[in-house]
Amino acid sequence: MSLRKSPIFLLYVFLFTLAITIATQAGAKIKHDYADNNGVKIHFISKGEGHPVLMIHGFPDYWYSWRHQIEELSREFQTIAIDQRGYNLSGQPAGVKNYSMEFLVRDVLAVLDKLEIEKATIVGHDWGGAVAWQVAMRFPERVTNLIVLNLPHPNGLERELGKNPVQQRNSSYARKFIAGQATDPDIFFGGPMNSQSLSGWVRNPQAREKYIEAFNRSNFAGMLNFYKANYPQGADQSQEATQMTPRIKSSVLLFHGLEDQALHSDALNNTWDWIDADLSIVTIPNAGHFVQQDAAELVTKTMHHWIRTRTK
Repeated sequence: MSLRKSPIFLLYVFLFTLAITIATQAGAKIKHDYADNNGVKIHFISKGEGHPVLMIHGFPDYWYSWRHQIEELSREFQTIAIDQRGYNLSGQPAGVKNYSMEFLVRDVLAVLDKLEIEKATIVGHDWGGAVAWQVAMRFPERVTNLIVLNLPHPNGLERELGKNPVQQRNSSYARKFIAGQATDPDIFFGGPMNSQSLSGWVRNPQAREKYIEAFNRSNFAGMLNFYKANYPQGADQSQEATQMTPRIKSSVLLFHGLEDQALHSDALNNTWDWIDADLSIVTIPNAGHFVQQDAAELVTKTMHHWIRTRTK
C-alpha cells in the first residue's frame, strides 16, 4: 500500500484540512451588509460558513449583543445578526404602525432572501424572541430550528399577564412605554431615555462604549413603537384561544435567566403543549434578562451542541 493511500496518511490529511478550515473561519472578519424590506434598510453582519444561524436582538440592544455567540458559532456555522428597525444602522421609519409584527417578521425574511438562504436556525432574545416565535409560526418553511432567550411563548406570556400579579407588576414599565413618549423626562424607569441610560445594563466598560455609539445612531421613539404596536394586553387564555395559535413545527431551545425582572418564569409552563417537535428548556440561576451575556459561555456552548445535533 502506498503512503498516500494509507489510513494514517488520509487521517492526517483530513485533520490538517480541518485545522486549516477552523483557523480560517476563526480569523475571518465580520461582514456588514443591508437587506431591503419595502424601502426600509435592515443592517446585518455575517461571519463563518455552514448551516445559517440568524440572531435577532431585543430592547435596548443591537447586533453586538451576540458577540460571544458569533465568535464561537462562526467556527462551524454561518452566523448572522441583524439590527432591528429603529436601531443602530438599520432604517428608522416614523409611525407606530411601521413597527408592527408583520414588518418585523418581514425584516428577517428580507435578510434571509438577501443571503439566498432558504432555511435557518432562528435565534431571538426579548423583542427578538417575539419576532422569532412569529417567524416560526407564520413561515415554518423558513425555520430549521428555533432558539429563544428570555421571551416565553406568546400563549404563556399572555396567560401570565392576565392572571399573575407578579408579571403584571413587572410589566408596569411596558405600560408606561406604551402611554408615554421617548422625550418624557421619566420614561425610562424613572429617568430620561438617552444613550447612557439605555446602555446602563451593559457590564463591560468597553462594550458599553460601543452601545452608547450605537444608541446615538438609533431612534428612541422607534424603540418604544415595538411596545406600542405589539405588546400583549393580557388575558386568561382559553383552550380555544391557544388552539388558534399556529403550532411550532421545529425543534425549540429555550433559555431563561431566572433573575429576569421583566418576564416571570411561570410563563414557561405548558410551552410543550404548543410545539409539535422536541423542546429543551434551560433555566439559569444568577443570570438576568440578558442571559446571552450574563451566562455567555453556558449559553454559547449549549447552543453550539444543540444546533450541531439537529443539523447533521
